[in-house]
Amino acid sequence: MSGWPSHPVVYEVDTWPWLAEVGRRAGAPLTLAQVPAKVWDELAPPGTDAVWLMGVWQRSPAGLAVARHNAGLQDAFRAALPDLTDEDVVGSPYCVRRYVVDDRLGGPAGLAAARAELARRGLRLILDFVPNHVAPDHPALLEHPDWFVRGTARDKAAAPDDWLDIRGLIVARGRDPFFPAWPDVVQLNAFRPELRQATTDVLDRILEQCDGVRCDMAMLVTNDVFGKTWGAHVGAAPAEEFWPTVLGELRLRHPNAVLIAEAYWDMEWALQQQGFDFCYDKRLYDRLAHGDAAAVRGHLSAGYDYQRRLIRFIENHDEPRAAAELPAGRDRAAAVAVATLPGATLWHDGQFEGRRVRLPVFLGRRPDEPADDDLQRFYHRLLAAAAELRRGDWTLLQVHGWPDNPTHHDLAAWAWHDGPLHHVVVVNLSGHAAQGRAALPWQELRGRAWRLTDRLDGRVFDRTGDELAADGLFVDLPAWGCHVLAVEPR
Repeated sequence: MSGWPSHPVVYEVDTWPWLAEVGRRAGAPLTLAQVPAKVWDELAPPGTDAVWLMGVWQRSPAGLAVARHNAGLQDAFRAALPDLTDEDVVGSPYCVRRYVVDDRLGGPAGLAAARAELARRGLRLILDFVPNHVAPDHPALLEHPDWFVRGTARDKAAAPDDWLDIRGLIVARGRDPFFPAWPDVVQLNAFRPELRQATTDVLDRILEQCDGVRCDMAMLVTNDVFGKTWGAHVGAAPAEEFWPTVLGELRLRHPNAVLIAEAYWDMEWALQQQGFDFCYDKRLYDRLAHGDAAAVRGHLSAGYDYQRRLIRFIENHDEPRAAAELPAGRDRAAAVAVATLPGATLWHDGQFEGRRVRLPVFLGRRPDEPADDDLQRFYHRLLAAAAELRRGDWTLLQVHGWPDNPTHHDLAAWAWHDGPLHHVVVVNLSGHAAQGRAALPWQELRGRAWRLTDRLDGRVFDRTGDELAADGLFVDLPAWGCHVLAVEPR
């Protein structure tokens, strides 16, 4: 990932509904090549390094037919979009028929134009890849049937929802091991050497069109998970893992590309070792959304080499909207955490405006929602502060308190230090006020007076270096309150 920042900020855009909305404002449907310059100017806020255009590949007519006739999906569509029409259902971006940009988005030329516009604004482009499955009308089913998990008529009779008969070819529907099969996709066989080479070739073509790739559900094709999921249907695992086989050659062709793994089940470290630059930090998301400060501190106590290769988020297209899921200020506290920790940060289009409706990825239109102007201002201040502080050395801080006041247990704190620059972040991860002292690691503070300026709200605190070095930084934060402090000599 040569040339990328050490801690990149990625902004995810749900391409189809975003482009539809741009077209409605312009008064006519637009392709990616026709997006006005002003829209590109305003797409990603300052402090963003890359834009992830989610869902640009050719969607499957067969998958679309499934989506339009599946009662469960239709219920979810209407819950998100009460005035749903047939035209709003455009098919899943993870039911890929071909890795060619969909004509309705402008095809390859439209994507090339979008990439050029982003590059003019100093932004890199990230696209998707789905290693586990493809659409049931993908050309490879007829051209390379051995790339797929195959079954028998007996398999289909025993589990009709798990298998699909395509012109007499019995193939498995795509799945992960903990949920029913997905109805609109078919399962690739990650153990097949021909499929691994084809994966390298597809990723090669994708990376000719962008600067990085986010690999969907990357852990599903690791030898252990894939073998346990499919058992006798796929036989013994190859000697080498899937991702080192695929990514080793790819790195030689695209040494500057960033590779991101969507990863769950505590497999982040394994996937980092198998070649990914960043892996989803779902564990931190769960602890920020549903846990407490002790759980967050425990997670952040892992080694820095691991921390710096995680991508942090509190919202994306798979998760509920933060404004709805994390109420009463918890969303802001969580946002401060993910923005100021080491590693990459992922933001989601609409998050800054406080959108509350999680849009199913099958839909090409999103509902109108009022923007939260105060939340927008908060996020823009936060991104500016994060861009200033995430450099140099990062340290997780100890926070202590007093026997009669245990609220310091609700605080999480960390610091950044780069030459003369010192920054301290303290977050109250509770719904009540909390006080404590954060132990600072800088003995060089002694003997001087210091001014601490909160980059989120502009408040100023004057402290002596002797107190800061000896006793730590005293903080008194309201429920879900935060400090992002620049520490400068007076």
